[in-house]
Amino acid sequence: MTGIVADIIVSIILLVLVGGAVYYIYKEKKKGTRCIGCPMAGNCQKYKSGAGCKK
Repeated sequence: MTGIVADIIVSIILLVLVGGAVYYIYKEKKKGTRCIGCPMAGNCQKYKSGAGCKK
């Protein structure tokens, strides 16, 4: 019984994390962000030239 409850809790936590990530990506794409999560914040050479980070 305890194993089943633990599995359900872990599944719910994973579902919430994946759902949050999908929602974040959806929200950023709706705003028009081209490079979601880019460490250079869109200041890289690929972004400026239009070659990378496709919409």
